[in-house]
Amino acid sequence: MSTPGPLPCALLPHPAVFLPDPVPRRGRLAFWAPEGAPLPDAAGIPGAEAALIDVVRPHGRGVRTRVVPAVVLPVAGALPLLVRAARSPGAHPATRAWATAATQALALVARGRLLPGLTADDTDAWRAGPLAAEDVAALRAVAAALPAEGHAVPLPGRRPVSLPEPEALVRAFLDAVADCLPRTPAAPVAAGLPFAAQEPQRVPALRDWAARIADGADAGVGLSLRLDLSSFSLFDDTGPGSEGAPHAEVRRAGAAVVQVHSLSDPTLVTDAGVLWAGAAPAGFGPRARIDAVLALRRAARVWPPLLRLLDQPAPDALALSDPELEDLLGTAADRLAAAGVPVHWPRELARTLTATATVRATAPGSAIDGTAFFDAAHLFAFSWEIALAGDRLTPSEMDALADAHRPVVRLRDQWVRVDPELVRKARKRDLGLLDPVDALTAVLTGTAEADGEPVEAVPVGALAALRDRLTAELAPLPQPPGLTATLRDYQARGLAWLDLMTSLGLGGCLADDMGLGKTVTLIALHLHRDRPEPTLVVCPASLLGNWQREIEKFAPGVPVRRFHGGDRSLDGLAGGFVLTTYGTMRAGAARLAAQPWGLVVADEAQHVKNPHSATAKALRTIPAPARVALTGTPVENNLSELWALLDWTTPGLLGPLSAFRARHARPVEHQSEEDGGNEAAVARLAALVRPFLLRRRKSDPGIAPELPPKTETDHPVPLTREQASLYRAAVDEAMAVIEGSGGMERRGMIMKLLASLKQICNHPAQYLKEERPRIAHRSGKLALLDELLDTILAEDGAVLVFTQYVTMGRIIERHLAARGIPHQFLHGGTPVARREELVRRFQAGEAPVFLLSLKAAGTGLNLTRAGHVVHFDRWWNPAVEEQATDRAHRIGQERPVQVHRLIAEGTVEDRIAELLASKRALAEAVLGSGEAALTELTDRELADLVSLRRPA
Repeated sequence: MSTPGPLPCALLPHPAVFLPDPVPRRGRLAFWAPEGAPLPDAAGIPGAEAALIDVVRPHGRGVRTRVVPAVVLPVAGALPLLVRAARSPGAHPATRAWATAATQALALVARGRLLPGLTADDTDAWRAGPLAAEDVAALRAVAAALPAEGHAVPLPGRRPVSLPEPEALVRAFLDAVADCLPRTPAAPVAAGLPFAAQEPQRVPALRDWAARIADGADAGVGLSLRLDLSSFSLFDDTGPGSEGAPHAEVRRAGAAVVQVHSLSDPTLVTDAGVLWAGAAPAGFGPRARIDAVLALRRAARVWPPLLRLLDQPAPDALALSDPELEDLLGTAADRLAAAGVPVHWPRELARTLTATATVRATAPGSAIDGTAFFDAAHLFAFSWEIALAGDRLTPSEMDALADAHRPVVRLRDQWVRVDPELVRKARKRDLGLLDPVDALTAVLTGTAEADGEPVEAVPVGALAALRDRLTAELAPLPQPPGLTATLRDYQARGLAWLDLMTSLGLGGCLADDMGLGKTVTLIALHLHRDRPEPTLVVCPASLLGNWQREIEKFAPGVPVRRFHGGDRSLDGLAGGFVLTTYGTMRAGAARLAAQPWGLVVADEAQHVKNPHSATAKALRTIPAPARVALTGTPVENNLSELWALLDWTTPGLLGPLSAFRARHARPVEHQSEEDGGNEAAVARLAALVRPFLLRRRKSDPGIAPELPPKTETDHPVPLTREQASLYRAAVDEAMAVIEGSGGMERRGMIMKLLASLKQICNHPAQYLKEERPRIAHRSGKLALLDELLDTILAEDGAVLVFTQYVTMGRIIERHLAARGIPHQFLHGGTPVARREELVRRFQAGEAPVFLLSLKAAGTGLNLTRAGHVVHFDRWWNPAVEEQATDRAHRIGQERPVQVHRLIAEGTVEDRIAELLASKRALAEAVLGSGEAALTELTDRELADLVSLRRPA
């Protein structure tokens, strides 16, 4: 069959109808045009011809015959087109129905379901048959689905007008296909021979023979094989002394019993032995034995061992050798089933063996609590475990299975099919030892690697108990005694989670959004644990006062001491809290390490996200039975930061940093946006870290529903002429150098360019580093800030203004002073005592405008007096901006919060959020985003990012 070209495919949207012929192979398929729709030119389609045909169409409440144009193809020429129509969504339903019929006809011919016969005028013709019960069911299904357009040509010479029955028409089509295909191009060599030549051959002498064939086909039989293991030998002829034994020549593995089915009545079944004995039930025709032998011959083409049955007086049962049984248990059964000879297994063989990779502690019965779990010397057994219908086999049963050389074995008084691959696993059941990191990964993700391939892994014993404890739904704990606060539901659940992790000695990271009450949750944890040793809290200097006030408020009477300043001391320490800063902790790590602690807490733990920093190294030297990290952003730039936090809370949890980068971080961070990314890598890492990191957002259902609404607005701001001129000059100058550089030098130049452009967008004076600048009328952002402040202050409101640059904060400070607007400025150089005073004054309403450095004041502060938050310049990571916004939008806020982001039109600020959108979506799973990603842009991508565009 040739492949149809584009023009024949243009026929597919048109309905097809089969036009039968007294000589089946001369039947045709007509594609016609209802309602005068245009048809392709038949002259361009090989073998096609244009025609006019009569069709019956609805007319009012009745029908009428109409003449319509059609393109007519012979059946043989239409088959390739119908094969394509079967998978073409644009094909007409009638054409798809005939395509389904063509598929069935081709399958019947491929299975050898062909019968010779004669037409009414004694012309040779092949038929499709004999048809099994499932073949008849498929034929009827096609007929039932055939739309009216598919059999709309009326029967010739009938009055009144009659349409052909769909089932009869589909049967005629199957015969037409069957009559076409056996007549190959080689047939003219035997010109004149019936059933081979293309031209019709009249053979009236074969009429009786054809009638007998037809009768036999109509009352034909089918076969099936029933596996009988009653004769399965139990001896093993491979052992000592087997040579010369009477049974050593043939080792029988059972028998395949032949069953005979009536095709006209599928419920009529008997064994071949009964049929040959003449005791078959009524309903089998006189040719049943002949048809059974013919069916056996056809089946033997698929599976040759069946030929031995033809040498027996009665083809009742085939004795099977081990290789034959193994073949029958494998692919041979599928081949036989495809040829219409199903194989039936004993019911007991339905119970199958399954293999599972298990992980267990090498010391049975030991509890797995505490960070000792991650000791490199603590190894875990990794092995195959085999079960029968879900019941684990004993070691002796697995040994017997490993020694099996049979496709079927006897286990627990029943026969069981054995997969050779499963026997291999029983022989090599030990898969080696897993280190703690790989064991925990297998436990939490449910997969491990065996023989270079991923397999399902199941924890056993203490590991299973650990998994259940880590993944179980936790009930909220009751209020701890001494807590003068009512924990919200999500805070009580957080307390229960922290208690679980610290009681196991595993530690954890509480990564709630800012403002959801992490401090009060940790105070509640301290009271719940009720240990004699004190709790050490390490936090930024700006949060010392906040921690002390919160402890005194929610746990009155609990001692609290600051380990900070020149007179810091740990003398006489007895329980309670000790508060210190990261800088003081780094300098006094040795003194702090010598003090026993019941709990160590790292607040705003992103300060130790670099595991190689002196601060992170010092924090790791302070021992404690439990460690908790608090942060709203567990990841800001890359997954190494997540590793640093969790490796501090639970040392060894994620393995060495280099291994973590190779195994988890690189596959996640290097996702391709085009192919949807490595979702499996994200899911695997998320499953591993989820039990050790509790992440809640304000937007989560049931979290802080009492918070007032937050409205976020982006304010596009035009550049002044001076800003636009500086911007273009900076881009042109930098790109000329960047395009000729590479490596670290190129990355550094890109970072410098981005910083310069952000400063120009803020104010020319910041970029030009002017000492006594002229401020007014030079910056679009500053002009809009004036408008916002005028409106906010007129309504007696309060506002936080964040900038990432202290120099820009100084410029705004001078501008506000010149305008006489009360304000104050907090930045990284503000002393601790002064910070606390600034927070108090703002909350008291003494200074309505609070300028803040983003990095110094973006975390920890409680500034709920503000109803407005202004981000004067954009930070590359939206999560950092959100943390800053959370200074106002947090528990305790009673008024709606409006967030204003000032964005310079047509600049890098305008496009940076869109560029990072994909990374930010990934952050919802495990990853954050940062400006480092921008250094990897190509020259073209970078130029597109930073070039100044004219606003639409």
